Amino acid sequence: MPHHKSAKKRVRTNEVRRLRNVEDKSRVRGAIKRVRTASTREEAQAALRDAVSTLDRAAKKGVLKSGTADRQKSRLTVSVTKRFA
Repeated sequence: MPHHKSAKKRVRTNEVRRLRNVEDKSRVRGAIKRVRTASTREEAQAALRDAVSTLDRAAKKGVLKSGTADRQKSRLTVSVTKRFA
């Protein structure tokens, strides 16, 4: 239980940020899932573009580390390339 005014504000701020991070992580997971479940090459490439954009935004906001985003982008790109080669 916070006793100071600033501590009370931190509790509110942390909750807002936590909810925003949960939302962003969910958006990232959905984008990745759409790439992996794509059935045609065009669909996969469009989903990949969207996923790369979503991962970059999440990394920029600090929701994901940039290395994690880069690794996921790389693996998704390789999987799409191999699957529809």
